[in-house]
Amino acid sequence: MKPARAHLLVLLAAAATAPGCEQVDQVQDHYRDLTPHEAYLASLSSAGLAETALVRDWIGAGHAAVDAAPTVQLPFQEEGFIAPEEAGAMAYRVRVARGQRLTGTVDVTTREGTRVFVDLFRVPDDDGDPLRPVLSADTVPGEFRYEPWRGGDFILRIQPELLRGGQYRVTLRLEAQLAFPVGGQDERAVGSVWGQPRDGGRRSHEGVDIFASRGTPVLATADGTVRSVRTTAIGGKVVWLRDEVRNASIYFAHLDSQAVVAGQRVRTGDTLGFVGNTGNARFTPPHLHFGIYRRGEGAVDPLPFIRRPRGSLTELTADLDHLGSLVRMRDGGIRLRTAPGLRSDVLGELERHTLLRVMGGSGDWYRVRLPDGAMGYVAARLTEPADLPLETRVAYEGDRVMAAPDHRAPTVATLPQGAPLPVLGRFGGYDLVRTPEGRHGWMGAAEADTRDGTF
Repeated sequence: MKPARAHLLVLLAAAATAPGCEQVDQVQDHYRDLTPHEAYLASLSSAGLAETALVRDWIGAGHAAVDAAPTVQLPFQEEGFIAPEEAGAMAYRVRVARGQRLTGTVDVTTREGTRVFVDLFRVPDDDGDPLRPVLSADTVPGEFRYEPWRGGDFILRIQPELLRGGQYRVTLRLEAQLAFPVGGQDERAVGSVWGQPRDGGRRSHEGVDIFASRGTPVLATADGTVRSVRTTAIGGKVVWLRDEVRNASIYFAHLDSQAVVAGQRVRTGDTLGFVGNTGNARFTPPHLHFGIYRRGEGAVDPLPFIRRPRGSLTELTADLDHLGSLVRMRDGGIRLRTAPGLRSDVLGELERHTLLRVMGGSGDWYRVRLPDGAMGYVAARLTEPADLPLETRVAYEGDRVMAAPDHRAPTVATLPQGAPLPVLGRFGGYDLVRTPEGRHGWMGAAEADTRDGTF
């Protein structure tokens, strides 16, 4: 691997001069190691199993989960269920803006020793490019953190190995990448923002001004090394902090006094100095000029890196006793949505008694799967358990009970004349019935109505 990695460094250096960042990502993708998910699939292929129906279904489930990943607003939490007897996966799409950190926890309750593949993908700017894995594990990671330097969309996928499943909980939040640089303050103290004109329009403001009383502590926004402590005509008393993790230089200016020396290692929250109005700020109220500079990019807007994301986690009130179970809609005209919440897009309207399988719960919403495999969210309070029958049908000699609501589906049972069939739910012109032997399957509802003369 060492020669390949050396070659990679050369290619990265060349790609860094090209427009955009996707070229760098593509080079990294070409030379990266396999993710645990990819390595597992490769082991199945080596064992000659890649073309089996079971493995094809497992691969398809992983792709389908990513393709249909709902876009959820953060903070977000969901508890869900993946059935061990079928190939399954769950995924979520989130937006992480520049300057934000994505944090999350993934907990899975499953059989001991089961591998659970957790992958975080970056969605490329170009639809023709593949997803780029940025975090991957084959054991439940518990808590994870990811900081993109540039904003974008990301997809988190959870998929157990073949013939394994269980109950899981996902919690996703956003944080600012940097701590706030003025003690006792937050972004509401920012009084002058990035890009405002200075010196009659001859230059623009390369930072933000945070106003506070003289002598308020100025704090390190990250772990790092103090690169410079000096006095300049414009910045007055300044401190430069080198943030190695983010490859950035952090600038603190107009200090009343400095409390560190060059070369000193500091931790997040350590005092670097105190708010003042030295330099060209001597005729303004005391404030901190705060800036971020990155090699190859220059000054960047620092506000997104210190602004705290809004929102709080919605309490989970949906009844999770129904996870993995069948429910049906109490009424008709209920909207199936792409994500939990009334502001999410509508996928369609569900008829009364439409049958659904509960795959997860978020807030007061259920994540459900329809009998045709489509997924979406419905308000949990608008559903009811599908255990008590809506009515009882009577079979005709030779009636077929099918495995799916489709006349081409395999036959589950062939019925004798007069067999009682409790109806548990409906979908697409079919009834889900329970046979006298306790098996579940589908029968065409319209055909039965026609024979009964009730069409």
